[in-house]
Amino acid sequence: MASSLPSAIIVLTEVVGMRLLNSRKAREAGFAYIVLLPAIAYFLVYFFYPIGVELWASFFRGQPLIGQSEFAGFENYRQALMDPRVRAAFGRTIVFATLGTFCTLVPALFLAAILSGPIKAATTIRAIIFFPYIISFVIVALMWKSLLDPYTGMLNVLLSFLDLPTQNWLSTPSTALPTIIAITVWKDIGYAMLIYIAAIQGIPKELYEAAEVDGASPAQRFRRITIPLLMPTTLFLAVISMIAHLQDLSAPYLLTGGGPAEATRLYALHVYEVAFLELNIGYASALSFLMFIAILAITFVQFRFLNREVVY
Repeated sequence: MASSLPSAIIVLTEVVGMRLLNSRKAREAGFAYIVLLPAIAYFLVYFFYPIGVELWASFFRGQPLIGQSEFAGFENYRQALMDPRVRAAFGRTIVFATLGTFCTLVPALFLAAILSGPIKAATTIRAIIFFPYIISFVIVALMWKSLLDPYTGMLNVLLSFLDLPTQNWLSTPSTALPTIIAITVWKDIGYAMLIYIAAIQGIPKELYEAAEVDGASPAQRFRRITIPLLMPTTLFLAVISMIAHLQDLSAPYLLTGGGPAEATRLYALHVYEVAFLELNIGYASALSFLMFIAILAITFVQFRFLNREVVY
């Protein structure tokens, strides 16, 4: 009996300790949920609820949110998949998003590699490159429309001075979309550059020193060390850039209005016109939900091919 008393005390102590530990974890979890409650409410109200309403509206014909409508089932989705204008707008949007993302990330990576080194006035150069990103796209559109004006724009004036042929940059179908992509890249490249610079500065210097001792050239160090260790950053930038470009409305709306000859009529602009000009809310909701599914699929593909484990 005496020998079993210490064992009982030990068991009792462990039980009390576990209960205290569990109660502490419960309190900590409760406090965490209380702190997260505003963020959870925000996502429920401004993200999940609109998606649910959009999905509901996509099964109706007409104006299910603001006026008369009738149940259409999957007819809106069938019509969207069969509509040649939707397919054309989606194809242009994929081209716009892919080229915009690629032409932003690749130069941004090289600029970051250069400006993260001991370059004179590197901070000033970074600020100059980053400055367009903080400007409203309305101002950017007005500025570039003025610069690209076929008659009075500074770019065509410079081409004339150099005895080179002038261009109708935004009013020719073959040049309108590339011009919009170039303007978008000019605006966004500074943000990607700064993210890359921060990531490069987080790479241990010992890796570069060891590679240099082994006789690796700067190009080899960049290819074998910098690029692989920046894959998580590249994935992050590629995902947010693709999502932003796939939903981009401001660039075609402000610069070309979707013209000329619908050469810059991107998917978001088409949805906008269907919803607010044609007032076909149900059909526009189906188009929006299809783009939501496409964005999820494209993001999954990006994670599949760009998500690599990084080991120092």
